[in-house]
Amino acid sequence: MESNIIMYAEVALDYGVMGLLILMSIVTLWLFMERMMFYKSVRISDYDNRDELEMDLTDNISVISVIGSNAPYVGLLGTVIGIMLAFYTMGDVGSVDAKKIMVGLAIALKATAMGLIVAMPAIVVYTLLLRKVEKILTIFDIAQAKKVK
Repeated sequence: MESNIIMYAEVALDYGVMGLLILMSIVTLWLFMERMMFYKSVRISDYDNRDELEMDLTDNISVISVIGSNAPYVGLLGTVIGIMLAFYTMGDVGSVDAKKIMVGLAIALKATAMGLIVAMPAIVVYTLLLRKVEKILTIFDIAQAKKVK
């Protein structure tokens, strides 16, 4: 029965953690493309209020920030669970086989690597989007200043 639990935990680790990280990267890519299309189509002349424009420009980019900051932790969780499973399996067998330990640890570390692979582009995308928002808001401010004159 315990081996069934361990096998279930290994499958849950692979599909759960890795699936969540893949979903996070897909959401990041989708939001990035959506925001860039919106930025290309936004007309600052449609806005009278800077805050209204800023709210529309920053819509959904906080989700990208959350993904970028939490993906490494999801990967780390997967690694911790993988290491626990490796040690449990080693303790259950009762013998120390260096090859099995190294393979188990290497497989566990793939979750951390995947978390970093998701997080780094998400943070870059978030930074690019923030810069684009700043540029559009500056263009709006310049246009408003010209109206006042």
